[in-house]
Amino acid sequence: MVASTHKIQLESNYQSLSTVEKFIEEVCEENNIGENNFGNILVAVTEAVNNAIQHGNRLDPTKKIEMEAEAIGSAIQFKISDQGKGFDFSNIPDPTEPQNLEKPNGRGVFLMKNLADAVSFEENGRIVHLKFNAIN
Repeated sequence: MVASTHKIQLESNYQSLSTVEKFIEEVCEENNIGENNFGNILVAVTEAVNNAIQHGNRLDPTKKIEMEAEAIGSAIQFKISDQGKGFDFSNIPDPTEPQNLEKPNGRGVFLMKNLADAVSFEENGRIVHLKFNAIN
């Protein structure tokens, strides 16, 4: 795999999620990422963008989301940035706890952590990095 970087800017609305899917498809196709890894990447990155739209930018049409994909060696990393105030990513309720099972929200970060090989946050949670290893 050749090192390559792709960047896009998204509107803070749910229609942007179809753009995210196309972006991921293009990046995965260019880097020969198989179907097994594609599903994990699609769900984890879409969750990160959905969180940026809903919780970060709070559907504010004046705020944008930046998304970047970088392939290095046999890994690919996605960076999703919003213009919100951030959040306490170290204190997220566990969605598998009995008291949280019925809640309609609260699974995004859990899914990201279980589908990506590495998840990290910067700038008080306004930036999330998702890394997927050995993608070929």
